[in-house]
Amino acid sequence: MTSRRDFLKHTGVATAIAAANAALSPGLAHALTATPTYPYGVSSFEELPVKELLMEALNAAKAAGATWADARISRYRQSFVGTREKQIVQVGDTDSIGIGVRALVNGAWGFAASQTLTRDGVAAAAREAAAIAKANRLPGSAPGVLAPAPAYPNATWKSSYEIDPFTIPVEQKAQLLIDANTEAMKIANVKFVNSFLFFIKEDRNYANTDGSVITQTAVRSWVPFTVTAVSPDFSDFQSRGNVVQPMGRGWEFVVAADLVGNARKWGEEAAEKLKAKAVDVGRYDLVLHPSHLWLTIHESIGHPTELDRAMGYEANYAGTSFVSPPEKVLGTLKYGPTFMNIQGDRTQEGGCATIGWDDDGVKAESFLIIKDGIFHDYQTSREQAPWLEWYYKKNGMPVRSHGCCNADNWSDVQFQRMPNVSLVPGEKDTRWNDLVAATDRGIAIVGDGSFSIDQQRYNAQFGGQVFYEIKGGKIAGMLKDVAYQMRTPDFWNAMDMIGGKSEYMMGASFFDGKGQPGQIGSVSHGCVPARFRNINVINTGRKA
Repeated sequence: MTSRRDFLKHTGVATAIAAANAALSPGLAHALTATPTYPYGVSSFEELPVKELLMEALNAAKAAGATWADARISRYRQSFVGTREKQIVQVGDTDSIGIGVRALVNGAWGFAASQTLTRDGVAAAAREAAAIAKANRLPGSAPGVLAPAPAYPNATWKSSYEIDPFTIPVEQKAQLLIDANTEAMKIANVKFVNSFLFFIKEDRNYANTDGSVITQTAVRSWVPFTVTAVSPDFSDFQSRGNVVQPMGRGWEFVVAADLVGNARKWGEEAAEKLKAKAVDVGRYDLVLHPSHLWLTIHESIGHPTELDRAMGYEANYAGTSFVSPPEKVLGTLKYGPTFMNIQGDRTQEGGCATIGWDDDGVKAESFLIIKDGIFHDYQTSREQAPWLEWYYKKNGMPVRSHGCCNADNWSDVQFQRMPNVSLVPGEKDTRWNDLVAATDRGIAIVGDGSFSIDQQRYNAQFGGQVFYEIKGGKIAGMLKDVAYQMRTPDFWNAMDMIGGKSEYMMGASFFDGKGQPGQIGSVSHGCVPARFRNINVINTGRKA
C-alpha cells in the first residue's frame, strides 16, 4: 500500500489536480477541490434548512407571477484518479452546491440559479426566473402546458450502492489502478496501460408548486481501462479498452470488477490483436455481444426517439432524427422484427439513468419505445407529453410524462434526457454460444469502439474492441480492422436471433452530451447478444 507521504511525493497533489482540470471537458467539472461555505452557521450540506429554502423560492416565484414553479437545491460531487503504467497522472475532486429555479409565467419559461443559499438569495433567484419568463413570452406563440403528475410531499430515494466511493481514500484507489496496470504490463508486447476511476454523487432536493418535496441520492461509478500492445518491429499497435461498463453503483462495483485479476486477460487480448488477420471486406452475419450492442442501441434508437430531437427543437448538438414527424411514424414505423421490444426505463437497478423521480417531479417508470418491432412511443417530459395528446387519446393511453426530464447540475435548466433504453430479452434461453453455433459465415464482435453516425441517426458506422471470425458455427480465430456500416431501419430489421434473460447485461455512456449550452448525462442500455444477417463490413486498416 502506498503511504500518504509517498503518494504526495510522487504526484504533487496540487499540480495533478490542476492538470486534471485542464484536461477535462467543460461539462465535467463545475468547481475544484474547494470546501463550500455554508450560511446559517452550519458546517455541512446536510445541515442546511433545505425544505425551508425550497419553499421560500417557490413562494417568491408565485408572488412574482408564476403559475407554476419548481426549485432544486443540490450538491453534485465528482472524483477521479488517473494512472499510466506505474505513475499517477491525474487526481481531482469537484464539489458544486446551489439552487436552480424554474418559473412558468403566462405560458413562457424562465430559469435562474444561485449559490447564495439564504432566504434572500433563493428568493432573488426565483424572482429573476419569473422576470426572465415574462421577457421570453412571444405574442402569438403557443403557451407551455404541463402534463398532470401526482404530488409527492415527502418522498425519498437512494440508488443501489452499498459503499460510498467518496469514503475510499485516494491512496487506495490509486494503488488499485497501479496494481492492475502492473499485471497487464507483464504480458509480452504490452507497452502502455491507462486506467482511471470516475465517481459521481448527487444529493438532489426538489420541490414544485404541485406540492412535491423530494430528496434523492444517486451514485455512479466508471473504470476506464485501456491496454496497448506494440509489435516488436513497431509496425502495428493494438488496444483493448472499455472493459468495465459504468454502473449506478458504488465502490463494491469496482471491487467486483476484479481489475487486478482480469488485467492480464485484457493485456493478452490486446497482444493477440497484433497477430490477428485483417478482415476481408464483404457482407457477413454479425453476432454482437451486449458489451458492443449497447452503443448501437444508444446511437440508433436512444437518441432518435427523443421527442425534442424528432420535433427539431434539438438540432445543433448531434442533429435531429429520422423518426419523425410523429404523426407519420408513431404506431407505423417498422423498426425491427416482431420479437424486437425496446424499453425505456428509469427504474432499473444499477442503471446510470435510474432515479426515483425526475427533475419534473415525475415518478420513474418503464415504458415501451418499440413494441413488437413497431415504433410505439417517444421519450417525454411533462412539457412534451401534451404534444402527443392526439396519439395517446387515439390509443387509449394517458397523456403523461415518461419521467425523462433531467439537469446535470443545479446551475443548468432541466430538459428531456434519455432514460435507460434497453433491448428486451427473447422468450427462449438462447445463449451467446448458440448464436455462434447457428452462424455459418460471420463475425462476432465484443466491446464497443469507434462510431460515426449522421445528423438524423440514420446512416452509421461502428467499430468494436475484439473481433472473431465465425466459420461453420465455430470461432476460427481473431480478426482486426473491423467496422460495419448500417442504415438504422435496415440494420434492425436484419436481426433474426436474440439471446434470453440469462445473457442480459448493461453497458453505459457515462458522459453523454446533449443541448446547447451542453449538458452531460449518464445512461445505461441493457441488451442481450443478437445476430444480424448480411451486414456490410469494411476494413479500417486499408490504405488508398
